Amino acid sequence: MFGQVANPETYLDTIKDDLKVKWPNNRTINLVFHGHSVPTGYTTAGVVDRMNSYPFQTLKNINDHYPYSVVNVITTSIGGEQAVQGASRFEDEVLNHNPDVLFIDYALNDRGIGLEKAKAAWSEMIETALTQNLKVILLTPTPDLNEDILDPDSNLAQHAEQIRDLAKKYKVGLIDSFKMFKILSQNREIKAFMAQNNHINQKGHQLVADLIFKEFFK
Repeated sequence: MFGQVANPETYLDTIKDDLKVKWPNNRTINLVFHGHSVPTGYTTAGVVDRMNSYPFQTLKNINDHYPYSVVNVITTSIGGEQAVQGASRFEDEVLNHNPDVLFIDYALNDRGIGLEKAKAAWSEMIETALTQNLKVILLTPTPDLNEDILDPDSNLAQHAEQIRDLAKKYKVGLIDSFKMFKILSQNREIKAFMAQNNHINQKGHQLVADLIFKEFFK
């Protein structure tokens, strides 16, 4: 039975309270981003721009808004990886970082394994994280110029819808990057936000980071 996606205004209330605490009573907050090449910061021709990737843009947004906070951004993402591979190393290489908030972003590469296997892998990771009382935020895919973002039956659109359903089922957070870029495409050329067909550029990363901050940390 499906529930509702976690309310973004309140889902991270305890985290936001901790971000406001001054030294010496503050603590380190760990944000872990698990996924593929996009959160890792790959742009084009193998070039990696870590500091302008959305995990680190998110860190800057949080740091600017919460001046007393101590926040670690940790990326456990690997270029070229899909969710089945990500699930296989989840306990040893993700949970070992003691995340306070876990972000999962695999859909672009999950097209290669299909909806069923992707759903099983995402569900496994979400359920494992929830047993550790972690806050989990799922991300729908950023664009691929080889697919029509306005086509509701496209491969990416189907994976995006599955991720929305998982967020509802487990009542966890959702960042709907796919919906954001879909709306944007009605007035702007999506190519302006892409480094190559399947990797967003610095401007694209900033859009995702700003959405994360606006939805969950502001």
